[in-house]
Amino acid sequence: MNVTGVGVRSSLVVQMLGDMRTQLGDLQLQLGTGKKSTTYAGLGINRGFAVGLRGRLSALAGYGETVTQVGVRINLASTALGRISDLRRDVKGATSSQFVIDASGQTATQRMATSRLDEILGLLNTPAGDRYLFSGRAVDKPATETLDHILNGDAGRVGFKQVMAERNQADLGADGLGRLVIPAASGTQVGISEEMPPTVFGMKLAGVTALNGATVTGPTGSPAAITVDVTSNPNPGDAITFSFTLPDGTTDKIALTATTDAPPAAGEFTIGSTPAQTATNLQAALTTSVGKLAATSLSAASAVAAAHMFFDVTAGQPPMRVAGSPFTATALTAGTASNTVTWYTGEMGIDLARGTANAKVDDALSVSYGARASEGAIRSTIENIAVYAAMTFSPTDANAQERFTAMSQRIGSALAETNGQQSLQDIQAELSFAQTTMVDAKERQQQRKLMLEDLLQGIEQAPQEEVAAQILALQTRLQASLQTTAMLYQMSIVQYL
Repeated sequence: MNVTGVGVRSSLVVQMLGDMRTQLGDLQLQLGTGKKSTTYAGLGINRGFAVGLRGRLSALAGYGETVTQVGVRINLASTALGRISDLRRDVKGATSSQFVIDASGQTATQRMATSRLDEILGLLNTPAGDRYLFSGRAVDKPATETLDHILNGDAGRVGFKQVMAERNQADLGADGLGRLVIPAASGTQVGISEEMPPTVFGMKLAGVTALNGATVTGPTGSPAAITVDVTSNPNPGDAITFSFTLPDGTTDKIALTATTDAPPAAGEFTIGSTPAQTATNLQAALTTSVGKLAATSLSAASAVAAAHMFFDVTAGQPPMRVAGSPFTATALTAGTASNTVTWYTGEMGIDLARGTANAKVDDALSVSYGARASEGAIRSTIENIAVYAAMTFSPTDANAQERFTAMSQRIGSALAETNGQQSLQDIQAELSFAQTTMVDAKERQQQRKLMLEDLLQGIEQAPQEEVAAQILALQTRLQASLQTTAMLYQMSIVQYL
């Protein structure tokens, strides 16, 4: 009898042993790594679901990084705005200081305002990583020029101080009467009119009150004029008041009171022996008072108007300059990049500043957190502090203190927050809203992340206790199979019989 061996059945046994050995290796790998498979293919029908979960978790991680990065930028911008608000209050408080100038022609508080303005510009030009926060979409450019360039100019380009000086000359006019004409009295008539040809500069006649013993008309005509016809002498104490509109849009008044004193005090005119003489005295008092008003309130208002010309830059609207010779100029002209410094160097869009920077923080949620240094609240802070810091005074000027007071009152009022106008706190609130929106989104994403990780763990993770039990069972089966196989391979004819 011939024995041919185990044959096909032997091959099957060997293959089964190999499969069991492979399965044991897989289970040992699962036990070591905690994963069911090192490839998605090994997950079977759940591989597509696992890939989708991984993609979703990756997206959530990306949103989280965006929230962190944008959160840092918003915190830096808010901190800068908070500090700018503090500096604004510092200067506002300083505007009530006493008028004591030094050799520089300025008060100590004006020099303090200069340092505060320098700090504000530094805050606006501080980069956050690879971008400037207050430059709109021009994130690679600082938001503003330097303080020296803004005030004093650079390389043939004039700065704010020169623009302010030109505007002051244009508003005062060659005779220092604020571009008003006050001719000598004609008989009993006293007249005052706006300059011809009409000009955008100087004071404009706004109104006049009645005077006992006089016929008062105007302001009427073009150019506007006021006429006071002294038909009979007024009584001592009778007064007439002239109202004027100044370059910054404010109004001021001159009140002239009749008196028998000769010479009269400031703000008075002497009653003459005849109406004609009284008219002559009224004209002289009016000329003196208008000149003083021009040297004080008008000059302060002119500086504020110059600040609007220089700082109120928008897309397509460059800094403005006085056209022609300042003392006789009648109009403004646009400055150019070669002759006038543009203080704001960022992006000058006409859309909302917040929309210049956007970040997607969830599938259907984006936040806007952009800012421009040219926004109303920031620009107002800069231009008003610049006026306070730029004006100088001469110790020999009799009107210097009153001009300082007029300027300080305007700047103090302008630096106070006004209802209906954007404030620094408004910008902070909008950025805070974006921050809150991101924080809320991140909290929701954390909850979703935990849920998705649990689902993914159920697909990819190998239960350690179950795998260990399978390994023990498989080892027992494999050991028994190997023993049986060894016995089969050792079988002889004698054993078979």
